[in-house]
Amino acid sequence: MKPDWEGLRQAALEVSRQAYVPYSHYPVGAAGLADDGRVVVGCNVENAGYGVALCAECGMVSQLVATGGGRLLAVVCVNALGEPILPCGRCRQLLWEHGGERLHVQTPGGPLGMTDLLPLAFGPDDITHVTGG
Repeated sequence: MKPDWEGLRQAALEVSRQAYVPYSHYPVGAAGLADDGRVVVGCNVENAGYGVALCAECGMVSQLVATGGGRLLAVVCVNALGEPILPCGRCRQLLWEHGGERLHVQTPGGPLGMTDLLPLAFGPDDITHVTGG
């Protein structure tokens, strides 16, 4: 399934307008294409306790799971201007869990695979290798 990068960027920009950002004033939107064709979205939600803020990618993955699960194939994260931005390290790990090496993320320079964005990633296979289950 070939991603519609512009459509994903537009979906991310639209949801960024719902972001709750009273502290940073930096809205972020994320949109992802699931392996069944669904588009899932999320926006950042800040908190007065800065450490418990939720990134846009967290909301997007929550929608993925809440609407039937599956695997992410393509993701776009944008700022308030609709410009592609890169997920933080925590969110790259979250994206790896729900897309793995097949997932591509739009960057300012074009789409990159997760193995480029999170080389030598830790994932479910690492746990299974040790626990056997």
